[in-house]
Amino acid sequence: MLICDRDIPPRLTADDRWGGQVMRRLDDGWCAALDRDSMRCTIYAGRPDICRDFAMGDSDCVAVRARYYTPQAIREPS
Repeated sequence: MLICDRDIPPRLTADDRWGGQVMRRLDDGWCAALDRDSMRCTIYAGRPDICRDFAMGDSDCVAVRARYYTPQAIREPS
């Protein structure tokens, strides 16, 4: 939920079913602001407060990356 985050480009936001503004997710489920090649935020300097609270490298971040962004070569033995 985006609260008081006024600088987020409108193309990256959506309204949830309760009328709250959230970061838009693409068909793959990832945030619309995420560059899929580098797995980095394209609006990092102006990212929303909720994203600032989810600190890069903390235990929550590491767990999500391990679950969703493990390179194919590591997930499936050759």
